[in-house]
Amino acid sequence: MNVVVDPGTFRAADADVLRRAVFATLEAEGAEGVELSLTLLGDEGIRELNREHLGRNRPTDVLAFALDDATGLVGDVYLGFDQARRQAEQHGAPLTEELVRLTIHGTLHVLGYDHPDGDDRYDSPMFGRQERILDGMRDRGVLDGADV
Repeated sequence: MNVVVDPGTFRAADADVLRRAVFATLEAEGAEGVELSLTLLGDEGIRELNREHLGRNRPTDVLAFALDDATGLVGDVYLGFDQARRQAEQHGAPLTEELVRLTIHGTLHVLGYDHPDGDDRYDSPMFGRQERILDGMRDRGVLDGADV
């Protein structure tokens, strides 16, 4: 498995913790032979990708793209750093925790999981998996001291 994390200009993001979130998700799902890139973007960059690929001209928190090729699953996950910061503030959560949650979420999308739109998403099996993986990381102390 190969995972590349590009925090871009967002130095507040702990690339090692985000990489560990990808590996925790892949391990929890029994995924092998996956190559995944994780890139953090500001509002303008994530808005542009969202408009170009999904026709939604607004910033978002996470976008994920998967390609199943002859060598295995390849995926690109993009996190909207500014949106993640807003969501963390709204929920009273540390920024790192929100970035980890979104990393897990995007990785699950790459692996083929999906959820309904709207508030029903929070009761979906995908969100349950996401929160269990996050809880496991929390239990192992991965998020300790990473409360940016």
